[in-house]
Amino acid sequence: MSYRLGVDVGGTFTDVLLVHETSGAMHTAKVPSTPSDSSIGVLRGIERVCAHAGIDPTDISHVMHGTTVATNTVLTGSGARVGLVTTQGYRQVLQIARSFVPGGLGGWVIYQKSEPMAPLELTIEADERVGARGDVVRPLDEAALRVALANLREQGVEALTVCLINAFANGAHEQRVREIAREVMPGVPVSISSDVIPEMQEYERTVTTVANSYVRPKVETYVRNLEAEIGRRMGNARLRILRSDGGLASSDAAANYPVKLLMSGPAGGVSGAIWVGLNAGFPNLLTFDMGGTSTDVALVQDGRAKLRRETTVGDVTVRASSIDVRTVGAGGGSIAHVPALTRALRVGPQSAGAEPGPAAYRKGGTLPTVTDANVVLGYLPQVARLGGDLEIDVGLAEAAVQLIADALGVSLPTAAEGIYNIVNENMYGALRLVSVEQGFDPRDFALMAFGGAGPLHANALGRLLGAWPVIIPLGPGVLCAYGDATTSVREESSRTYVRRFTEADADGFRAALAELAAAGAQALDAEGVPRAEQRTGFEVDVRYHGQGLLLAVPATPADADDGFRALAARFDALHEQLFTFTLDTEHEFVNLRAVVEAQPPRISARRIDSGTADASAALAGEQRVRIDGAPHTARIYERAKLRAGNRVAGPAIVTQMDTTTLILPGHAGEVDAHGNILIRPEV
Repeated sequence: MSYRLGVDVGGTFTDVLLVHETSGAMHTAKVPSTPSDSSIGVLRGIERVCAHAGIDPTDISHVMHGTTVATNTVLTGSGARVGLVTTQGYRQVLQIARSFVPGGLGGWVIYQKSEPMAPLELTIEADERVGARGDVVRPLDEAALRVALANLREQGVEALTVCLINAFANGAHEQRVREIAREVMPGVPVSISSDVIPEMQEYERTVTTVANSYVRPKVETYVRNLEAEIGRRMGNARLRILRSDGGLASSDAAANYPVKLLMSGPAGGVSGAIWVGLNAGFPNLLTFDMGGTSTDVALVQDGRAKLRRETTVGDVTVRASSIDVRTVGAGGGSIAHVPALTRALRVGPQSAGAEPGPAAYRKGGTLPTVTDANVVLGYLPQVARLGGDLEIDVGLAEAAVQLIADALGVSLPTAAEGIYNIVNENMYGALRLVSVEQGFDPRDFALMAFGGAGPLHANALGRLLGAWPVIIPLGPGVLCAYGDATTSVREESSRTYVRRFTEADADGFRAALAELAAAGAQALDAEGVPRAEQRTGFEVDVRYHGQGLLLAVPATPADADDGFRALAARFDALHEQLFTFTLDTEHEFVNLRAVVEAQPPRISARRIDSGTADASAALAGEQRVRIDGAPHTARIYERAKLRAGNRVAGPAIVTQMDTTTLILPGHAGEVDAHGNILIRPEV
């Protein structure tokens, strides 16, 4: 027997999902996270799920792990003390940065620029110069470099970044600096830009490589320790880490290039949604992950998530591919308030968090939250306990929401429904960012909701978007772990290739793509992925000549056969989709990229027992609710007792351990063969 294990570490809980590779049978476990050392919670979760499944840990062949170690290191400012080596004359590259200030027209007044992750006092200059085409203009002065590196060593540098001008065209000097640094400061990890991101644009290349150094010691220590412990307990199980782009990286790649892990957490949920959607027959999805503090949304087209070439964590933006996840400060713990100046109801982005949490949780919270509004409206049934052991208090929820009712001069139910509607509008705006504002019609997509709070709001959002069906997966609370377990190994190679289409040589273009593909294939070879199971795709960054904007366009070597006319047409179509116009200007290549992926794991999707349309066997009671300004009686169903083919007509509430689903009047949910609830308007 062979099992795959998915692990997702959250701020409060660590979710573990064990999947049998043949039958699709799965077992889950949820244990408290251990922020001081995430691996402790991971190992406890593995022990618990193996005990629950009655298997030996050595039966597990692969451990796939979505981690927030890199993300939290950036957000908390707890990374390494980073030294930086630049070319002479470029010492202030991080201080000059890009002239972008967030916050609209008045942003320059309130914007507080954060300190660079490699401070100026730890930045040294190398006497060298490489030309834009890779020719050596001035050789590296090694003697002076050794003196400067020794000075950095004395200042307690914990990681070193090397980013020399035009190293994307020729990385020989960077490689030599790394060799010398390893001699002068042994044990200090060295990241060079020609390895991390061999692309033009000095600031982006520098900040990305510095970020890699900043998080590298912590991530490397974590990955190596976890890998060793897994090897000790689980024999030959292979550890892989989820990347920001939704693919898996080997433990070595994750340790050496952790900048590619910054969006590992949200990527797991989208990967899980893709898996569930494909098995349910819905390759086009809007994903909607609503937790206690925030909501993450993304768009999936033809079974693939839309990617972007930049990753942003806090106020740090790096050049690394990631799933295009947009986040809004709207969650179950988002606090409702009425500003004295406007007297208009607002919800979020402030959150009650886990401590003290919503008032209804009886943990000391007194401020009105979205969860409290759901309790007042009757959407969280009084017959159930949240998470199995957390009893809700209706009286405390009503007292909290009454603060809003008094401030607005309206009734308690009206205030609660106002909170519910406003938070839905906030999330609707985020979903429009990844759909309408990217040129996609949300009516062409299904909406998949997950996270602890997502299914409570999913039907209402489906109605706002016109996105049907609304899909509630069988395990919304562990979907991120499911994504970790079902995605595949991925490697990306890139290089700068600045050529106008009319100047680009067809043979040179094809040769460059082949070289990049070979580099990616070699990385998968090292992971034991046979060439027959590898698939390669290509992307090119294109712009109109003279334009600063780049767009990533899918490409093939055959695009060179017709003088790149088909490629130009694809770029024009994408440009028009995003910006509503095209230019009668020559096209220009900027970067080439090869993406090599292993075939997805052959895991059979779990199927549930069949039943009829009658869902009465799962009926657990009734509850009064308020929907669209009117009172209703909603039936309450137990999710575990629903069978394939059951039909649940709204108004209805479906309860389970990790979430609650609300089905509105005029809508009905049908349970498919895999246990998903598919909600659609009734005809």
